[in-house]
Amino acid sequence: MTPRSVLNRILLALTGLVLLGGGLLTGAAGLDFYRRQDLAPPAGWPLTTPDDVLLSSADRARWSSQGWWWWPAVIAGLTLITVLALWWLLAQLRRRHPGGVSVGGTPPQEGVELRDRALSDAIATDAGALPGVQEADVRITGRRARPRTRIALTLAPRGAPDAALDALCQGPLRTARQCTGSPAMPAEARLRVVRHPPHRAL
Repeated sequence: MTPRSVLNRILLALTGLVLLGGGLLTGAAGLDFYRRQDLAPPAGWPLTTPDDVLLSSADRARWSSQGWWWWPAVIAGLTLITVLALWWLLAQLRRRHPGGVSVGGTPPQEGVELRDRALSDAIATDAGALPGVQEADVRITGRRARPRTRIALTLAPRGAPDAALDALCQGPLRTARQCTGSPAMPAEARLRVVRHPPHRAL
């Protein structure tokens, strides 16, 4: 399990607990429990009658007496939480990867699959060892039946883009397509050259 998956599960669990606690606090389930036990709800329990509000005028006046900074701080905090929640949601929507790639074509032979992370790491290792390539980063995106390969190559200062691209197609990409049995697996490569300090002529 990747650190990102662990973080997502923790955030989902915390969000679920907060929503569950809020629902029990303000919903009818908590009140119904006390009614079945012939008990009165605890003092200060919100929304016990149809005329109740979540934040009464007395509560608003009490919090406003804290100082001029109180409500701006509350608004800023809620805005920050909303922005972070939207960012997290957009990050999940952008995360499109197959999870596994069929080995031997589609459908996979005898249920054999290769994890997309393992395949991307193998391609990145082979691509990083190509002549003129200083660093390689590979991501497998798309769907399980139609994976796509996105490659970012960082070339050495004297690396030739055309030679590096040809070596990439004839080497790591061809090997990956042969291993997965997907000869039509599309690939996108982005190349950049490392900047180097200018040489002085003596």
